[in-house]
Amino acid sequence: MPRPTSDVQAFTSHAPDADLDDLRARLAAARLPEPETVPRSAPGPHRWDQGVPLADLVDVVNYWRTGYNWRSFEERLDRIGQFRTTIDDLGIHFLHRRSPRPGATPLLLTHGWPDSIVRFIDVVDELADPKDADAPAFHVVVPSLPGFGYSDKPATGGWGIEKIAAAWVELMGRLGYNEFAAHGGDWGGAITTVIGGRFPAHVLGIHSTFAQAPPGLTTDGLTAVEREWADDTHAFWKHRAAYAKQQATRPQTIGYSLVDSPTGLLAWILDKFAEWSDTEDSPFEKISMDRVLDDVTLYWLTRTGASAARIYYESHNALDPELRVDVPSAITMYPRDVEKSPRPWAQQRYRRIVRWRSPEFGGHFPSLEVPEYFVKDLQEGLAAVLAADR
Repeated sequence: MPRPTSDVQAFTSHAPDADLDDLRARLAAARLPEPETVPRSAPGPHRWDQGVPLADLVDVVNYWRTGYNWRSFEERLDRIGQFRTTIDDLGIHFLHRRSPRPGATPLLLTHGWPDSIVRFIDVVDELADPKDADAPAFHVVVPSLPGFGYSDKPATGGWGIEKIAAAWVELMGRLGYNEFAAHGGDWGGAITTVIGGRFPAHVLGIHSTFAQAPPGLTTDGLTAVEREWADDTHAFWKHRAAYAKQQATRPQTIGYSLVDSPTGLLAWILDKFAEWSDTEDSPFEKISMDRVLDDVTLYWLTRTGASAARIYYESHNALDPELRVDVPSAITMYPRDVEKSPRPWAQQRYRRIVRWRSPEFGGHFPSLEVPEYFVKDLQEGLAAVLAADR
């Protein structure tokens, strides 16, 4: 395997103590609104009908200020291995965990919004060095999207999903991985789709929890469940996507609040963890409060609330309707995800689906909600992809 180039440099994250002190001071001085005007007595999703309930936010803010340990997360990143490189004049941060297994396959994992590299923090080790000797092993690369985390913030426009996909191929080549498998969800799924469609010579195959079909397809011939998926997706974009429209049209405006107020940033992100997870009352039924705060604190300390939101401005509805993916593809549609494509629709874009799964549980963040299932599904899906004739 070719050696990495010297353009890749090791990176260590260490927030100044002053920044952490400032965060705690801002949390202590937070100005909060009155409680929501919906019934709050019984647990259930309707508690969140107006957004994050005040009592829940107060609990998380108090823990963030007095109990949460950012340093342990920094140490976790350093143990995995952090690096930076510059592509098209933009500094890109990424995690890189090489597998000790002979014959391991390079694997690119791409996150979305409102998550970050935190999405994959609990699955990197098992993917690189699985406990099951018969499971496939991977050299795992997890980049931070431009404007997210420790990647640089673009100073000009143009960093949409097409340019990011090309940058990721360049990144993998610099690491010596001229052929690799790719996985993504949310924006990571869109970017993975572009990688599979535009760069088939470099892509062994893809696995995705996102499968956006070409527009304008008919519901004729769909099963009852598939029709329900189509209706749910339509309802989501019509009634529950104000956040996306805001970030796609006025990311700078919401960005002032996201960069200036940690409580506002927390509420903006926590709302999505709650609504998009496969839970009944709170995202913390499946995702630890520490992991959510790892994500929110990463946004806060890197001041990337505005720059991350701009991916919507750059890329909303930007997936080329004519793009087709001919490399082997494995797709998993989790039942509580916000956008689910019927397989007949997905097959119009992903033309070599070698494995399709629709489990009974899981939402938009499966690697955080159900990490053991996610790893097994990803291993089996990529095994099917790698076994397919190219």
